[in-house]
Amino acid sequence: MSLPELRAKVKAGIWQAIAQSGVSTSALPQADLDRLVGAITEGVLKEMDDLLTQTSGQPAAVAKAPVDDGDDEVEKVLWEGRPYLSLSVHYKITNERVRITEGLLGKDREDIELVRIQDIDMTQGVSERMMNIGDIHIRSHDRSNPEVVLNNVSNPSEVHEILRRAVLKARKKYNVSFREEM
Repeated sequence: MSLPELRAKVKAGIWQAIAQSGVSTSALPQADLDRLVGAITEGVLKEMDDLLTQTSGQPAAVAKAPVDDGDDEVEKVLWEGRPYLSLSVHYKITNERVRITEGLLGKDREDIELVRIQDIDMTQGVSERMMNIGDIHIRSHDRSNPEVVLNNVSNPSEVHEILRRAVLKARKKYNVSFREEM
């Protein structure tokens, strides 16, 4: 379920709970009531994400300090995290690849080698900007999955920059030049 769908479902549940409670809301102007329900919705979503972090032991995002020890043979984790309000998807960016793991019991894993990545974009709606989450779109020469989206990533600007720099370093390391198709 996407974040806007989840937000709408939670908001509808809050409106339903208010209606069933029997509490008179006629004293509040409709605009104030809408803002109140919106604030409660955002608070509930934030608490749900915090609970997922506590129960899974996996934070929404962890940026690793870049270590340059001169050893290019060892794969280093540059960033890892999970989508906002997700327990079954995990993203990891290393100096060699982007790895997407999905599933709680059964696991599916998709690897995209950094040297195969053609383009990286970031999108962020207004509500996502307020929560500092966004989507990272990756286009690559990967035959199995040429377009991948890292959904609802925390600090998307930082993740975009980490990935961009990693792609440039990987191209330089393997002496790969990218030529755009015209």
